[in-house]
Amino acid sequence: MHHPSIFSDVHPDLIVAGFTIVLALVQILWAAAARTNELGLKWNAGPRDGEVAPPGVAAGRLIRAQINLMETLPLFLGAVALVHLADKQGELSMWGTHLFLLGRVIYLPLYRFGVTGLRTAAWMLSLVGLGMTLYALFT
Repeated sequence: MHHPSIFSDVHPDLIVAGFTIVLALVQILWAAAARTNELGLKWNAGPRDGEVAPPGVAAGRLIRAQINLMETLPLFLGAVALVHLADKQGELSMWGTHLFLLGRVIYLPLYRFGVTGLRTAAWMLSLVGLGMTLYALFT
């Protein structure tokens, strides 16, 4: 007996967009956990009033990586939505969405552990993916 996948009727672009949102949640939680590790549960549960020490190296990197994703996430999700609203999804958008997510997944640990150069290449890969997804709208 064949059981259809929950994704069987969903285009890969939309599945990748969903996993990109999952990645965003992971980044939010990882950065928050790193900051809580530095400042304690009392700080996390409190009103966070007053002066707070700047983030340490690990938390700072995770916070900056999170901010970086949040800068491009609306553009990526908007491009995916527009491609699907215009019924332009296909090979180009599929490869573009996958490259965007792949670049972002690779980028996160590279940033966390301070790997330069490759981190920039991963960011550029995600940007190429975003560009491909958006280009699919116009072709």
